[in-house]
Amino acid sequence: MTPSDLEQPVILSLLGAGFVTAFLHAALPTHWLPFVLVGRAQRWTLPRMMGAVTAAGLAHIATTAMVGGLIVAAGLAMDQWVSGLLPHLSAVLLFLFGAFYLSRSLIRRPVPAGGPADVPPLEELAEPAVSHAAAFWGLVAMMAISPGEVLLPIYLSQAGEGLFVLGALTVAFAVGTIAGMAVFTLLARAGWSVLRLERWARYEGAVLGGALILIGLLVVAHQH
Repeated sequence: MTPSDLEQPVILSLLGAGFVTAFLHAALPTHWLPFVLVGRAQRWTLPRMMGAVTAAGLAHIATTAMVGGLIVAAGLAMDQWVSGLLPHLSAVLLFLFGAFYLSRSLIRRPVPAGGPADVPPLEELAEPAVSHAAAFWGLVAMMAISPGEVLLPIYLSQAGEGLFVLGALTVAFAVGTIAGMAVFTLLARAGWSVLRLERWARYEGAVLGGALILIGLLVVAHQH
């Protein structure tokens, strides 16, 4: 299917949903807290820290795109046997992921006071224990081996739309992920309490869950 086969508002809404989902997913502390802590321990400058964030974000989405491509290929082969299964399957997966994040946000315990907020001042930190290259590539590898599982159903929902749409969706994922990681890393580095950010991140599950369910509804509506 070529881009002209899809209405422009549909493409824009899909890319917007992909960007927002990736940005919200990047709000999880695992996507920015390691960069804050490692950056402080290594005494990195802001450009070096943002370089690590960008490289790790790109590696994260590259892995996600590879896994998503395998899912799309397998799904298209399966769709030859079961016509029209893919959109409904992707909607079900989006609903399940959304329900999971919503339920987890309701039962998650509050972050205790005095937790990760007690980060020592920069001048009190010891000299870096590892080389800058080892720390940099360690962060990149950490993100590369963990594809964004909540983004995969969106790939599946667009399996039949062609390479252009899938490529544009990957770009939206990359921009949203890197933007989210950079924003929360910068906020923490600028002096925001890590504890406050983690308290906000408790609500990220509810927001992300609701967004995934809305995207699932969008997939269902698009099929009708």
